[in-house]
Amino acid sequence: MLGGTEFVGRAVAEAALARGWEVTVFHRGRHEAPPGTRELLGDRTEVDGLAALDEAPGTWDAVVDTWSSAPRAVRDAARLLRDRAGRYVYVSSCSVYTWAPPAGYGEDAPVVEGASPDAGMTDYARDKRGGELAATDAFGVDRSVLARAGLLLGPYENVGRLPWWLNRVARGGPVLAPGPRDLPLQYVDGRDLAEWILGACEQGLSGPYNLMSPQGHATMGELLDACVRVTGGPAELRWTAPEVILDAGVEPWTQLPVWVPPHSDLHDALHSADVSRAVATGLRCRPVAETVADTWAWLRDIGGTAPQRPDRTVKGLDPEVEAKVLAAASGV
Repeated sequence: MLGGTEFVGRAVAEAALARGWEVTVFHRGRHEAPPGTRELLGDRTEVDGLAALDEAPGTWDAVVDTWSSAPRAVRDAARLLRDRAGRYVYVSSCSVYTWAPPAGYGEDAPVVEGASPDAGMTDYARDKRGGELAATDAFGVDRSVLARAGLLLGPYENVGRLPWWLNRVARGGPVLAPGPRDLPLQYVDGRDLAEWILGACEQGLSGPYNLMSPQGHATMGELLDACVRVTGGPAELRWTAPEVILDAGVEPWTQLPVWVPPHSDLHDALHSADVSRAVATGLRCRPVAETVADTWAWLRDIGGTAPQRPDRTVKGLDPEVEAKVLAAASGV
């Protein structure tokens, strides 16, 4: 496991341990590794940063890599491991598809151009595509798996989407709920992604897979209703038309995490992918209520404040802006 101490990487490591697998975690030492793993420390962005991995004895059946910055870091690790590991799973992103992919897009949709496995950090889409190319260049198409994840939720989330909604609902009062209630969502719980990844290794899968729940697995209403139930606070969801929200200048996806307006390029790209290939190879997605409840339990265990990746934008809506939009929606 390259990484293995945060969010998806940690979920993969814990799931593998639960299956009785022997897990080696190569990381920078900034966070504690899951108990029961073998630790190797190093910073893959530094000169000789892979030395501990290079010098470690043994071989591995599979490598899982969640890297999302300069593709050359994936290149270096994959080249180092190609003769010592059976399969390379790179956790990529549906952002690699050329914007804007149409509703129902599959793994054969066009991908961004200009990506290189030798590149330094560019932009998120090209970095992820460059990581894919680095993995396949080193391990070949037959020994590499490209897990193109969509919206990721669940315990350990360090991006700030579901944790923000949970804390906002727990605070109570009128809550700006972006409509429509029945807006279909696509996402994947990090633990369900982890289980699919391990299954892919067991099955000897290869190639790209869109990794998120089937279309409409949950709705915006079901997600926020679950937040209200688990927090137990006096929140009042006030469902507001998309036009009102957009006219107020509120940014979908960032200021109102998870939500994007219906019938838009954003919704087609983020919540309308074809995931039949992943489902046919074992992807199983737990109910949204379970994801919400487990994330809330984790948040309470760590004191209510979720970790925040420094390379991701801060999510959420300022209370004053929320109040103004609610007032406008009610005609006050």
